[in-house]
Amino acid sequence: MTHRFTRRHAAVAIASALALPGAMAQATSSTQPITFVVPFAAGSATDILARALGQSVSEQTGQAVVVDNKAGASGMIAAQAVAKAANDGHTVMITTNTTHAANQHLYKKLPYDAVKDFTPITGIGKGGQIMVVRADAPYKSVADVLAAAKQSPGKLSFGSGSSSSRVAGELFQQMADVRILHVPYRSNPMAITDLLGGQITMMFTDASTGMPQITTGKVRALGVTSARRMAALPDVPTISEAGVKGYEMGYWFAAYTPAGTPAPVVARLNGLLHKAIDSQPVRQFFASSGGEVFPTSSADLAKFQASETEMWGRVIKAAGIEAE
Repeated sequence: MTHRFTRRHAAVAIASALALPGAMAQATSSTQPITFVVPFAAGSATDILARALGQSVSEQTGQAVVVDNKAGASGMIAAQAVAKAANDGHTVMITTNTTHAANQHLYKKLPYDAVKDFTPITGIGKGGQIMVVRADAPYKSVADVLAAAKQSPGKLSFGSGSSSSRVAGELFQQMADVRILHVPYRSNPMAITDLLGGQITMMFTDASTGMPQITTGKVRALGVTSARRMAALPDVPTISEAGVKGYEMGYWFAAYTPAGTPAPVVARLNGLLHKAIDSQPVRQFFASSGGEVFPTSSADLAKFQASETEMWGRVIKAAGIEAE
């Protein structure tokens, strides 16, 4: 009796072990759609990038890739949804430093843990932002904005639809010793709409959101937040060159899945996304936005995220931003 019991359980264990690779393959190469969850609205840089990545992944796998925009609450809605999703490789968060490095220092309580609730897949890219005003605004340079802000503290305003755009504005105030009113939005496209409507004075926007408005002459670019000028805007100085010495503020994109995603699934997603990052649409996205591709291993993304979280904490503290 005991002998038969032992053999039966051994057979079950062997069968389970043999079935595991098949289960992994099914989880990463089935006909079930893959969902890319984006924490910002349609038309944002992250959304445009996610759609370019999704096109390549779909071509590689034959699976549909659905982009699900869950904008709001500085990415917390999307992050919480992904944290609770099944860890079978069919839910991938295409996100930025907003949800995985900055929010921890901007909010006293988050509905997710940026480390414990996620499995890093790969870094995707890095970039800088653009300081813009409406084309008919009286400000022709960063110096003009600084002069007006010093003359009338709190009269000028800047909108932000992400932690990156907000902290860029807060750091600008702190380093230039001026006071500009912050107006929060659900996403950068919403902020730029109000900029065009005259509700706010300026904003620090990602290039994907700002470039169409710059090229059509609706907004004026005054400076870029990166350490070097953007190839797409060679005549626009860095903010450091324009008068706020030492100013620099960038952002990054990365991909995550829910915590506990099996290693074979992580490896396959990493490979698919690396090929997608090297695709023409994605490289064109970064070329046009003045950014650069940033593919990494899962482990290297975890290390990068840790160092970035520490850095954003220092910047936010230096900018005098108190957690909400």
